[in-house]
Amino acid sequence: MVNEPWKMIRNLFGGLSKENSQHLAYMRQLQREIAANDIMNMPLRRLNAVVFDIETTGFYPEKGDQILSIGAVKIQNGELLENESFYTLIHTSKTLSDEIALLTGIKQEHLADAPMITDALMQFFKYVKDLPLIAHHSSHEKKFMQQVCWANFKTPFRHRLFDTSFLYRLVEQEERSIKLEDCCKRHGIEVYNRHHALGDAILTAKLWLKYCQDVETLGCQNMNDVYEMLAKK
Repeated sequence: MVNEPWKMIRNLFGGLSKENSQHLAYMRQLQREIAANDIMNMPLRRLNAVVFDIETTGFYPEKGDQILSIGAVKIQNGELLENESFYTLIHTSKTLSDEIALLTGIKQEHLADAPMITDALMQFFKYVKDLPLIAHHSSHEKKFMQQVCWANFKTPFRHRLFDTSFLYRLVEQEERSIKLEDCCKRHGIEVYNRHHALGDAILTAKLWLKYCQDVETLGCQNMNDVYEMLAKK
């Protein structure tokens, strides 16, 4: 007897091209690898991860807003690997508002020949592999990644996603949302290339590494410790 959930997926994707079927197979294998990882007990200084940022046409993917660019950089054994960065623009037929163009520096003509969203996502996930993700105020990234993963692959967004706020709420003793540039300035991190996906990813990575050092002095050796300390606040 054919497993019913798999039968449903097979029927759903029965008309997919060979390339898209390969994308689906890759995503399914990646999700199995992610599920097998035990990263919550990994020492913070040995936690390998990908820090990423997205620029978008707005804040609401459920209302049609789209991702314009993805930038990412790797952290390995407590070191920022700037020379192993990732950046892509993403094609959109949506007309950019003057506000978004001014904020991000992205122009309509930049997007005309950019990769389609499916191809851009596959490039990104092949860069990330099964590593956890980190973002500053990650709810924005999370809801867009949830939407595009389901819309393009009919798979959930499974990557573990850590937020810088998990750490700064312990270090800064603040509950309110703090802008990326304000956090960086507090810790002597030079702010540049703001509102560029790769620029923001690099700033976030530098901030994460600084906060990791700080929370270690508070007794947090891994992300489980961070969560437990947050729960006691």
